[in-house]
Amino acid sequence: INKMLKYVVKRIALAIVTIWAVATLTFFLMNMVPGGPFLSEKAISPQATAALEAKYGLDKPLGEQYVTYITGVAHGDFGDSLKQRGRTVAGIIQAKFPVSAKIGGISVLVSLILGVLLGSIAALKRGKFLDSLISVISTMGISVPCFVICTVLMYFFGVKFRVLPTMGLSSWKHFIMPVAALAFYPTAYIMRLMRSSMLDVLGQDYMRTAKAKGLSGKVQLFKHALRNAILPVVTYVGPMLAYTVTGSFVVEKIFTIPGLGGEFIGAIQGRDYTLIMGTTIFLATLIIVMNVVVDIVYKLIDPRITLK
Repeated sequence: INKMLKYVVKRIALAIVTIWAVATLTFFLMNMVPGGPFLSEKAISPQATAALEAKYGLDKPLGEQYVTYITGVAHGDFGDSLKQRGRTVAGIIQAKFPVSAKIGGISVLVSLILGVLLGSIAALKRGKFLDSLISVISTMGISVPCFVICTVLMYFFGVKFRVLPTMGLSSWKHFIMPVAALAFYPTAYIMRLMRSSMLDVLGQDYMRTAKAKGLSGKVQLFKHALRNAILPVVTYVGPMLAYTVTGSFVVEKIFTIPGLGGEFIGAIQGRDYTLIMGTTIFLATLIIVMNVVVDIVYKLIDPRITLK
């Protein structure tokens, strides 16, 4: 227990350092970008530009700006949006992230359920038609980019057959295409991981022993095989979350979903530096925290893993 606690504390400390590094790198990269956030304003005078820079503290030395910003971030304050007057970055994230989280969460859940199920079926039906079909689908899912899947789904189900809505997120039908597009790649990847891992587990001595004892196929599969075969999938959950978060930006833009992705892309186009930095740090923190949780869960699932 002490060793586990020591490991958790170490991982949390490392996560905090990583978040600080991401925040620092993001801050200085934004300040290295040529131009300024107010250059796109129409017919703005040098006096007005200076007044705006003074209002947002952009006229201060870079070192002082950095200390002020990092101190604010440590307290959950990402500053005010430079383009959306009267709105804070934290307020925008709080309003828009639940929409993105809902799509991402459903996509992750769908990916895990379908990927594990189809990968296990492919392993159990090795060399048969069903195995070949699942292998073709998984290869296609890994090869085809997300925006292509979005376009194909939108054309067939939204335009040609007119069975699903293509814009917004006001009913359960609006979720089908965005979730399908976002879940396609991770589902395909999990299917391949699960098939390979399940085949390896099914060939182990303890599985032959379980079969010799006369245990039913369900007990062999769920009690003995699945628990060990699913470990590579648990490891993949961290990178999958990163893909889901970044991939949702494209999906939200294509399907006109009012989530954080649209705000982030709009911030880049409008040079809203505080919103870009705040969103980047928030999403990076989310991914880092989830990776720490996955590492801890990985150890709980398989106690044989040595902690370092």
